[in-house]
Amino acid sequence: MISPTDRRHGVALIEEAIAAGARQHKACALLEISARTYQRWARDASAVIDRRPHAVRPQPANKLSIEEREEIIKVVNSPVFSSLPPSQIVPALADQGRYLASESTFYRVLRQADQLHHRGRSEEPRRKVPSTHCATGPNQVWCWDITWLPGPARGLFYYLYLILDLYSRKIIAWEVHASEASELAAQLIHKACLTEGTVTRPLVLHSDNGSPMKGASMLETLRRLGVTSSFSRPRVSNDNAYAESLFRTCKYRPDYPSNGFTTIDEARTWVLSFSRWYNTEHKHSGLKFTTPVQRHTGLASNILEHRIHVYQDARERHPNRWSGGIRNWSLTECVWLNPEKAPSDLNQAA
Repeated sequence: MISPTDRRHGVALIEEAIAAGARQHKACALLEISARTYQRWARDASAVIDRRPHAVRPQPANKLSIEEREEIIKVVNSPVFSSLPPSQIVPALADQGRYLASESTFYRVLRQADQLHHRGRSEEPRRKVPSTHCATGPNQVWCWDITWLPGPARGLFYYLYLILDLYSRKIIAWEVHASEASELAAQLIHKACLTEGTVTRPLVLHSDNGSPMKGASMLETLRRLGVTSSFSRPRVSNDNAYAESLFRTCKYRPDYPSNGFTTIDEARTWVLSFSRWYNTEHKHSGLKFTTPVQRHTGLASNILEHRIHVYQDARERHPNRWSGGIRNWSLTECVWLNPEKAPSDLNQAA
């Protein structure tokens, strides 16, 4: 793109050539531009410069004076109105036969005076921060939840209890029951801890705020097993996103009986087949397309290292087919549940 300075310089050269007797189109051809372009440049060069950004503007006739602004600040901070917002102060002043300014002006004056805060005994609402956990290996952080499985008739459901390992995405344990109960959840977590051998090791169990998750039987079982409980924020399903994502994968399987399971045994048989497929055959996109069992047992690193060698060999055989480096097959060793946001991210979200 040609800068305005270069355009003005080109116009000056052409005008100098024309003044010396040259033809306009010949002078334009020397600069490799058309006569139309020269005319546009000349018109733009002669245009009046926009001085509006630097213009000195007079004060608006309806602008508040310094005394009026001070009067608003004084009234707002008076004992009578110190704990009230402008939306209540302005009508109260009108009842007294006084009008200082509109509500929006009150708010603007308070904002400019850095007084647009919660005043009096009212407190600013606090943003509840989600529970944050990091897993650097299997059996450090588990996520669990309960979902509905359609039953034999409309309105009848079975309940799938499922525990997922955050690090490896492996389904640690599951059960299907006809009801939701804290006692059933406690039995499942007890079996899972015994199977994985985590009774004597630190473990975090994250869930939502359902009654089975916070029942007395469940909490007592977690205390005896030495498991630290973690909960999502109320009505925020994204805080338990890994479990929700697994349920979506489950219910979008081609063989999922969307019309419902005839019996609870049929539901258990199907979930057993699904869990085996998910753990041992499903190449998880979040695991660089290795299976959860491979990640859980430590085999994923060897598999990914082998893929790197395969890609490097292919690139060496046909370098002209590669515009850059090989595919990134590295797998992060730190998996976060609800990672903390940077202050800039929080400001953008607000």
